[in-house]
Amino acid sequence: MLLRAIALAWALVASAAQAGVDVNLASQAELEAVSGIGPSMAEAILQERRRAAFRDWPDLMRRVKGLGAARATRLSSEGLTVNGARFDAPSVPPAAPR
Repeated sequence: MLLRAIALAWALVASAAQAGVDVNLASQAELEAVSGIGPSMAEAILQERRRAAFRDWPDLMRRVKGLGAARATRLSSEGLTVNGARFDAPSVPPAAPR
């Protein structure tokens, strides 16, 4: 019985971790808990969010200074989402041989 309770608790924690932190719903503390977001970026996100919710990743990247594709990729891998969506970096075609 105890083992089942522990397994259930572990499953709940794991599913919560998979859910991520949505940029349109998170508090400053929740944003700062995402590795790669410090107090100044969290405040910039909240300031822009007060104007309007973020529609998608390109909207977030356009409105928050210092947030490009590379950083968006890292933040998404740390659990940040926009409206539940993870960042999908556009695929870059391989360089042509010389």
